[in-house]
Amino acid sequence: MPNKHDILESIPFFNVLEKEELAALALQMEYNTAQKYSNIFSEGDPADYFYILVEGSVKIGTHHEDGREIIKQVLHPRMVFGEMALIQHRVPHHNFASSLSTVTTYYKIGVEHFRKIMDKNPQLTMSVISMIGYKLLQTENQLESLIFKDARGRIIDFILDNAHQSGRQVGLETLLKHSLTQQDIANYTGTSRQTVTAVLNDLRKTNKIYFTRNSILIRDIAALA
Repeated sequence: MPNKHDILESIPFFNVLEKEELAALALQMEYNTAQKYSNIFSEGDPADYFYILVEGSVKIGTHHEDGREIIKQVLHPRMVFGEMALIQHRVPHHNFASSLSTVTTYYKIGVEHFRKIMDKNPQLTMSVISMIGYKLLQTENQLESLIFKDARGRIIDFILDNAHQSGRQVGLETLLKHSLTQQDIANYTGTSRQTVTAVLNDLRKTNKIYFTRNSILIRDIAALA
C-alpha cells in the first residue's frame, strides 16, 4: 500500500496544508482497488467521497439517453476527482468514474471530513476552487475542439492533452502510456472507432507517432501540434 503522506506531498493541491492537517487527513484516507472496467462510482450514486488516484487510469463520463457513452476526462496517477461533492451539498454524481487499467488503486476521503478542514483552512478552499476552475477550462477547451476542429484535429488534441498531463520524455520523443481502447478515444473526441484507427495509422505513416495497444510515442510534440 502506498504511503499516504508521500501521496499527499506529491500533489501540489495539498501544499497549502500544515503538517498537522496532512496527518489528520491521512488518517481519513481509505485505500481501495478497482478492477478493469468496474465503476468507482456511478451516475446517481451519493457523492460522499473525494478521491485521489494512485495507480492506473480512470475515465470520467456520462451516458446519452440513447445509451452512448461520452467520456469527459481521462485521469492519470496523482490526479484527484469527485471534487464537485466538496461544493455541492448532497447532490448525487451526474457522472461515472470507471477504471481503465487491469488494477486501479485509489484513496477516498469522506466529503464531510474534508469540508471541516476546508472550513479551517481558507487556502485549501481556494485550492479546491482553482482546481474546479482548471477542470472547467479543460472542459471548455474540449468543447471548442469538438465545435471548431475536424475529427483529425480533435484526436490530435486528445493525444497532446494527455501527453502534457502524463507523458514521459524519452530523448526528443514523448511516450504516453495509457489503457484506452480506440473506442474510448472515439467516445472522448466525438468520432468513431474507425476514424480513430484511420487517423492514428495516418499519423504513424507520416512518422509523427508510433503506437501500440497501450502506448503512443510522439516523435516531435511541437510538430504534431
